[in-house]
Amino acid sequence: MARRPGIGFIAPSGQNLDDAGLARAADYFRARGYRVVVPAAARRAHQRFAGTDAERLAALHAMAARDDVDLVMAVRGGYGLTRLLDRIDYAALAAGGKTYIGHSDFTALLCAGYARARLRGIAGPTAAFDFGAAAPSAFTEHHFWRVIEGDAVDVEVAGAVPRGAGARIAGRLWGGNLAMLAHLAGTPYLPRLRGGILFVEDVNEHPYRVERMLYQLLHAGVLARQKALLLGDFSGYRLGPNDNGYDFEAMVAHLAARLPIPVLTGLPFGHVRDKLSLPFGARAIVEIAGDGYRLRYRAGRGGAGAP
Repeated sequence: MARRPGIGFIAPSGQNLDDAGLARAADYFRARGYRVVVPAAARRAHQRFAGTDAERLAALHAMAARDDVDLVMAVRGGYGLTRLLDRIDYAALAAGGKTYIGHSDFTALLCAGYARARLRGIAGPTAAFDFGAAAPSAFTEHHFWRVIEGDAVDVEVAGAVPRGAGARIAGRLWGGNLAMLAHLAGTPYLPRLRGGILFVEDVNEHPYRVERMLYQLLHAGVLARQKALLLGDFSGYRLGPNDNGYDFEAMVAHLAARLPIPVLTGLPFGHVRDKLSLPFGARAIVEIAGDGYRLRYRAGRGGAGAP
């Protein structure tokens, strides 16, 4: 008899604040034939973290060593992986052949794992928020399972295109939370991908802070190595009376004129209910039209991008 696929939940960052959501997420995957592993570590709490640094590191390594788990999904984001990056055994994680899934603070593990050991990863849903919702997003579900099953994904994104209409861009898809990417710049934990299609998102960040972080990536040489920049969701911020017309659209227009690559908005990804699952390092194609763009990609075996 074939072994059932397995999914394990981990909390390497902030403590879980939604026990009911975590239980619903476990039920969601069980209903789809998965063996679900929810270790006690996923429910720990120490200060704002899901356990001490040592406990979270041990829980990550323990999940990587299991032979009954194929997918490893973050319970939530928060903050905490930064404390662990120099102590993670990336070779052991990669050797396990699992696919690691999540976004927000989990961007740190996806980036560091890819940079150090070509870890198989997906920037995508988290357990408690997405699959633990009372009614999970049909959009999120659809795109998640297409990637997990290795199907081709073809998404049309509407929006004004400042420049680059008619271009067809091929490259490796990678990125995640913008604050984490800027934080990792200049460290051995940010992939040095050339010819990439970089996607970014964030929440509760004023447009000037988004601009500043992107300038950090520009000045660090990261953007010069990319072919396109895709902006996901950047909601939750407040403008002030001194902004005088400087809003998200004004910031994007400035960047589009300043950066050496096309800047495209509207990617359905981020701290939102409807999100794509984006295989880290997968080959992708962006076709730019006057009223938006088309993004196509296919995950490799196990739902991750090919090294």
